[in-house]
Amino acid sequence: MTAHELIEACSVSLEAERVRLTESGQETPVSASQGRLIQTVGGLHLYEFVLPSNVVLSGDLPLSVVPADEAETTEGIVLDQTDNRILVQLVDNLGSELPPVTLVPDQAGLLGTSATRLREMLAKPDLFHFGPTERLASLLQKQGTDAQAAPAASSVFMTLWTDDRSQRLQQLATLATELIRANKRILFLSPSHHECDEAVGQVARTIKAGGLNYKTWVTRYELSMATQTGGIDLHALGFEAQMHQFLAKSQADKASLKSKYDRFRALVPLLAQKEAKQKDLDEVRSLEWRLVTQLRELQVRMADAESTLKQFETLSLFQRLSMQALGKNAESLKQYCELYQSQMDQLDQEIDVAKARIQALVPEAAVPRGKRAEFEELKEFITKLGGAKKVRELMAAEEHPNRQAFLQNRRLVAATPTRVASDPLFNQVRFDVLIVDEAPKIAAASLLAAAGLIRERIIVSGDPSEITSAGQWTNPQVAAQNAE
Repeated sequence: MTAHELIEACSVSLEAERVRLTESGQETPVSASQGRLIQTVGGLHLYEFVLPSNVVLSGDLPLSVVPADEAETTEGIVLDQTDNRILVQLVDNLGSELPPVTLVPDQAGLLGTSATRLREMLAKPDLFHFGPTERLASLLQKQGTDAQAAPAASSVFMTLWTDDRSQRLQQLATLATELIRANKRILFLSPSHHECDEAVGQVARTIKAGGLNYKTWVTRYELSMATQTGGIDLHALGFEAQMHQFLAKSQADKASLKSKYDRFRALVPLLAQKEAKQKDLDEVRSLEWRLVTQLRELQVRMADAESTLKQFETLSLFQRLSMQALGKNAESLKQYCELYQSQMDQLDQEIDVAKARIQALVPEAAVPRGKRAEFEELKEFITKLGGAKKVRELMAAEEHPNRQAFLQNRRLVAATPTRVASDPLFNQVRFDVLIVDEAPKIAAASLLAAAGLIRERIIVSGDPSEITSAGQWTNPQVAAQNAE
């Protein structure tokens, strides 16, 4: 079978199972005797519920939590079940301790979502990638030793078969580190959340040993089951925790930007007023300088006239006649002196007014120490951001976390295959390389759904002896025939 045929067979099988579950009504509500909050990360809350001993809920199963007091129903996802206790990831905080609640599983909805993803791959082949998927489809149709005998490595497809899980994880972590250095975007799949935690811890340790900051490159899509593994803080690698930290930093940056912009806006009128006062001060000082210049000229003329009057009787006849020709005599010189004195008195009054105005303007035009430098620094900062209008747009923009963009910025995204096949976010994101840990434990439909997101290469690992025992790669058509 080709990849398209196998995808179609898987989608038909999933849809048939969904119809069977819906018609048979097997998904009955489950009563949980008690619940408690384990941890809160960002906008997600991890709760533990106690189930009846005969109830088993699979991992990544979506469900609804209906409180006994008829409060609003909230949605969640089962992450793990140990004995009769399950861990559920909820989007709403229901409190630290919960009375008995009703859990409504939605296995039919999960099957329908996965089947829809496969049908979209067939209906919109241009949006997905089928080169590596063809090689994976060929492997999924092999069993046991046939799968182990498949080509071990190529530029498009690689298998890593060994029964030593620790050895496999080390090799996968080394490959992942090399791919990150090559700037490849990696989707890392593990069949369960516990195994995903273990794999993420190994990858993070290898990246750290390689001198890289694993917190920058690795994200764990769902909440982790363990807090730490091998010295690695798994909570810090959680997608929700990283998103929450990013948004907190973004909000802090936005608050800092608003503070700077408000300070800039406060300094603008202050400095504008100071500049206007400085302009007035300059004009008054210029006027004062002109008045003082005129006064000095009059003082010189006054001194010349007084000197001439004192020496008038001693002047020669020729000098007196020359002065009379110019209209100057003793009487006219006295009149000039009176005129000069009158003009000087008027100028003195105007100079006094100018000096009083200067004294008033000096403090008004003075810029407080450091304000000018602060304003210039803020102005340069706002100019680099694109100007005041751009800053206002940035502050007016609402905080809508772009989960797709944030996920695309991570080099390695670790998740479970069911989440990849059913979460709409993964339908919008593409990767360069798919690394599958414990592949024989993962259903063929989930592997195919993840493979369609891969552009370049698929790396499959696991214990080949588990292919037959796990039975996850059984051909859907053969399984349907056997069921009949």
